[in-house]
Amino acid sequence: MLTRRWRVVVSSLSVSVRTSRRLGSILVAAAALASSPGVSSPALAETVREDFYVTNGPVNEMIKLGNSLYIGGQFTQVGPASGGGVPVDRTTGVPLSEFPRVLGGVREYDDLGVRELGSVRAIAPDGRGGWFIGGSFTTVGRFPRKNLAHIRSDLTVSPWDPGTDEQSSVSALLVSGSTVYVGGRFTSIGGQERSGIAALDSRTTLATDWDPKSNGNINALAIQGTTIYVGGNFTQIGGQPRNNIAALDAVTSLATAWNPNANGPVVALALGDSTVYASGYFDSIGGQSRYVIAALDADTGLATSWNVQSGGFTLISALAVRGSTVYVGGAFVDIGGQARHSIAALDATTGLATPWNPNTTRSDYRSVRTLAISGSTIYAGGVFDSMGGQARNNVAAIDLATGLATSWNPNASGLVTALNVSAAAVYVGGSFNIMGGLDRSCLAALDVTTGRATDWNPRATGSNGNSGTEVLALAAKGTTVYVGGNFRNIGGQARRNIAAVDATTGLVTPWDPNPDSTRVTEVAVGASAIYVGGCFMHIGGQPRLELAAIDPSSGLATPWDPNGIN
Repeated sequence: MLTRRWRVVVSSLSVSVRTSRRLGSILVAAAALASSPGVSSPALAETVREDFYVTNGPVNEMIKLGNSLYIGGQFTQVGPASGGGVPVDRTTGVPLSEFPRVLGGVREYDDLGVRELGSVRAIAPDGRGGWFIGGSFTTVGRFPRKNLAHIRSDLTVSPWDPGTDEQSSVSALLVSGSTVYVGGRFTSIGGQERSGIAALDSRTTLATDWDPKSNGNINALAIQGTTIYVGGNFTQIGGQPRNNIAALDAVTSLATAWNPNANGPVVALALGDSTVYASGYFDSIGGQSRYVIAALDADTGLATSWNVQSGGFTLISALAVRGSTVYVGGAFVDIGGQARHSIAALDATTGLATPWNPNTTRSDYRSVRTLAISGSTIYAGGVFDSMGGQARNNVAAIDLATGLATSWNPNASGLVTALNVSAAAVYVGGSFNIMGGLDRSCLAALDVTTGRATDWNPRATGSNGNSGTEVLALAAKGTTVYVGGNFRNIGGQARRNIAAVDATTGLVTPWDPNPDSTRVTEVAVGASAIYVGGCFMHIGGQPRLELAAIDPSSGLATPWDPNGIN
């Protein structure tokens, strides 16, 4: 059954063992499940557990022991699979547990295929403890929604569904009474033709007569009294020339005299007592030099003295204000004098970051794109998988009952590519030099309870020390740990890419198949042979092309030869 499942997996991914090391993870996972008591070989189509934690990077290997799933790869954090919109406690920064997941609309490509992520770009409190959300998505809490939805205070999805035209997105929302103002990239909404900006009835979902007619996309909206502040990428709105930022009359839809004249697109707006906070792709606004973010006088449109410092590339795509705090979201790793990933809170007087830190996972392009405050909750939306996770460097354990990360935390200094578990230890291989708090070269044994490295220390090294050395495969049987990878020395002896190591002493045994390989990528223990895969043409004294069965006593190749090259 396992061989048949493996063939189906290979066929569906259209790749082969020799070109994708990640398939080893699928094989190990399938073997671990198949060997577990009471667990049969699973079908390929399974129901995904939405409570199961995710990582912010690739998982190369996983293996089950008892009620824990040990995972290894190239990641720095594990956390809840949140989707593209998350309510976060305004005091603690901890995400709320029960909320509808936002999915679809944004495609992420990697070498294993395509997945759909929901992008929430706009959020507005409904005044009753819930939120209107907009962005690029197709599903909210399992209900079909085309880029607009309403989430009630009990975190259920309401029937409100105005929809937008095809190939559109919503970037800005605000609520005033029974009217929902919407900005984005669309040509029709709520049953009417509208260019980038519209007003919708919150009860009927239909568009009102209010129609400023922007000649570009609208990214941000804010309201104060009868004035609606607008940010985007436009040169004409409300019947007047305006560069990327304007103020509109909430009754007539005409532009007022307020004109900060930003020299680049404005992507976010938020209001203080007498201040309009703006962020975007500009370095001049309100008559002053301001990089990415600025505070503008609500009457004159001139920039105030508030000036936030940031390190490296920064995009602030979301703003929210409560009292003396300005919450910001975007694509950044340093802002207001502190390390912050994609979301932070800034002092409205000094511009410095406060201690509040939800710690979202991110990659080069992911970001928090919108923020909104309702009571004690700040709702954060964007393109990300997880928020409020726990720091884990390249190796972690996940509780199979709860789906949450356990406290087990070996803190690997580099990539983890191989795992094997026994009752006594978790064996870990990869390209690291620190594991479980101790100096370990590419190979370690970890305590299953504490995550600390044991005394077992075979030290895999290459011909040039540790440079380029990797342990790519592990298999344990009885008192022996079989190791494959890219190394030249291990356990105090010369071995070329594969070895058998004593599970107690860490010394290598005399077993030495000696392949002519650049690396061994797979090792599996059978009833009467050690099966080996990798980049070789000769192993165990015989010609074998990339796959062989080795006698566990002599280290010689058995007659088994799937490629038949003898």
